[in-house]
Amino acid sequence: MLLRAPVGAPQGSLQESTWEREQRVLDLVLRHGWNATAFQTIEDGYHYFFHGDAYVAYVDTGTAWVAAGAPVASDENLRSITQAFADAARTANRRCCFFGVERRLLDSASVALRALPIGDQAVWDPRQWNAMIAGNTRLRGQHRRTSAKGVLVRCLGQGEFETNAVLRTAIHDLENRWLASHRMPTMGFLVRLGDSAFSEHRRCFVAEQSGRLVGLAYVLPVPRREGWFIEHLVRSPDAPNGTMELVVDKVLRWAAAQGSPWLSLGLAPLSGDVPLPLRIARKRLAFLYNFAGLHHFKAKLCPSEWIPLHVAYPHSQGPVMTVIDVLAAFAQNRGHGGKRLPAKDYALPLGDRRLEGDASSQGSPSA
Repeated sequence: MLLRAPVGAPQGSLQESTWEREQRVLDLVLRHGWNATAFQTIEDGYHYFFHGDAYVAYVDTGTAWVAAGAPVASDENLRSITQAFADAARTANRRCCFFGVERRLLDSASVALRALPIGDQAVWDPRQWNAMIAGNTRLRGQHRRTSAKGVLVRCLGQGEFETNAVLRTAIHDLENRWLASHRMPTMGFLVRLGDSAFSEHRRCFVAEQSGRLVGLAYVLPVPRREGWFIEHLVRSPDAPNGTMELVVDKVLRWAAAQGSPWLSLGLAPLSGDVPLPLRIARKRLAFLYNFAGLHHFKAKLCPSEWIPLHVAYPHSQGPVMTVIDVLAAFAQNRGHGGKRLPAKDYALPLGDRRLEGDASSQGSPSA
């Protein structure tokens, strides 16, 4: 894994070895990782902007620095690193933004940032999961039917992925079949598959039927919240109905056994109270991405709450170019040969000033 120091990084960071920089990033995530996506920023493909005891992980699209979530920082350092990152981007002749942030960043840096709502994040308290299931006959019935078809879910043991070549091959084959079943071109940035960096901190749950792999979940820690983030849910096209619900059930029961108070299934993009142009995009792009279906899947699992997520950007920028910058970041398919996907593949109806009705002026609920 190659970690690169960006333009504007503090003096001395360029002299760090790759190993030292990896350990520096990991240490900061373990101490300050509050965003659900914090651990994802350890994966390959990011530049790093360090500022004191904090950093921002981002991709450079050529015209903008797009950060993967909020800065990894303590509460008291959030404002200073946000401003320092924006200043460094401006010095490098780049726009900048922070994708997928909660109110924590917006409240700490309210003077420096505007925000556009992009969807809701489904969150559970795993300690309440068993009681919820006990009162939900529909979910219990689905779990029984899926289990009756021979689907078993287990958490891989430590080192099992690295030492079991047959299992690794089965996982890669499942990922490839899952990707091939989707119409939308394979994307990078925060939705890229296929990275096992620092696997000792990650968990992988697999669903098997008669010895055949039919589903899996990659689960990452969220240290500051003593929680977990289900980064990817991957389903075989021929898996029995209810397989992924059974996988999520297993993950939540496992997290409850750890005493964890927080688990996220991540962003349901363009769900909730988003501006009109994004609602139009949700409708027009339904043939490429099942926005409604993803939201429905998460909703039927009865989240404890839905947390609004935003893309945050400096006041000197407009929302239209910021959304285009985010699309360019996701179009950087770093996990599959470094190919950059053409921006036209993700065209949205963005030529609309109604995007100006952002969260900073609408007063979105605090997370």
